Amino acid sequence: MSYDKIDITPVTGKRDLNEFVDLAYRLNEADQNWVPPLRAEVMELLNPAKNPFHEHARMQLFLARRGGKTVGRISAHIDELQLKQPPEQGMGPGTGNWGLLEAEDAQTAHALIARAEDWLREQGMTQVVAPVSLSIWEEPGLLVHGHDHPPMVMMGHNSPEYEGWVETAGGYDVAKRLFTYELRVDKSFPDLVNRIVASGEKNKRINVRTVDFKHFEREAAIIIDILNDAWSTNWGFVPFTENEKAYGAKKLKQLILPGANMIAELDGEPVAFMIALPDANAKIAKMKGRLFPFNWIRLLWWLRNPQPADFRVPLMGVKKRLQNSRLASQLAFMMIEYIRRYAVSDHNAKRAEVGWVLEDNQGMVAIAKAIDSHMNREYRIYRKQL
Repeated sequence: MSYDKIDITPVTGKRDLNEFVDLAYRLNEADQNWVPPLRAEVMELLNPAKNPFHEHARMQLFLARRGGKTVGRISAHIDELQLKQPPEQGMGPGTGNWGLLEAEDAQTAHALIARAEDWLREQGMTQVVAPVSLSIWEEPGLLVHGHDHPPMVMMGHNSPEYEGWVETAGGYDVAKRLFTYELRVDKSFPDLVNRIVASGEKNKRINVRTVDFKHFEREAAIIIDILNDAWSTNWGFVPFTENEKAYGAKKLKQLILPGANMIAELDGEPVAFMIALPDANAKIAKMKGRLFPFNWIRLLWWLRNPQPADFRVPLMGVKKRLQNSRLASQLAFMMIEYIRRYAVSDHNAKRAEVGWVLEDNQGMVAIAKAIDSHMNREYRIYRKQL
């Protein structure tokens, strides 16, 4: 097969930016399991004036054109906070990223990846960890298993072809695998889990409560402080800034349901949390990326009392001093059981998804197995020395 020459150029203005964003909708239109993201959300992600990620990051977007037609896109970016992390945790000094890859064919994908690598070298980077779109907290990894069903809220989805394209780009090895686990929630957990939950309910030192919406900012700060402590030694960890804490709390608040988010206290001290979100993708999928003129009303109305709604648990954490203890598992089982009961009784939930989970997070993998879930999606993050 012969190809015309591919031109890779940086995104420099509004027209280019629109082409960058719109390309994903065109290339994925035929994939019935791809959920078109809200276009306004994608624009905000890329906007340095709105997304506080850009306060500590450098980014360049690129477009690929063949014969004047846009056929691909990629981002190249460097997170300054990521550069300060210990190298043994996967990132560290000299580490840059690329992400937001979309391409019509392997030749285009390879040309885009090569251009992103060149930009990272020009910026002094010596290693690339990718895809990361844009932050490790957003949509990291390339989907390599689970293309046969739509992603839940805040999870990525890409063509199955991309796996081969990335792995033949030259020099890329798998750095980490991320899993999601699916389970039925309209039936009780196994007896062992129920006994652990009942035991915890008898322990007067333990108090598992829902997030207090009257003091949401305070509760969000508690959750992020636990998260920063719990995940601080995890692969790929980058701490949240104060502006990111406020921004994230504001973004998540519209998805938060009172009974689906838990804080666990030990002797009155918050030591663990679990966040569960209704799967807004089930509603967003029909909107084709557009909130206006009327989709925003439909979405807001649904979010007031989503029915029926399945749920995703994107984040949980237990303070580091309690990790690898029986108490940590007990708190996790209690929180997930309380969320299960609420999701079924108040929102007619049938299924839920937990993740992503790092492949070597033995504690979370064990919990996933104990509640009779199964791995339904795998994402891979790759590494290459530049």
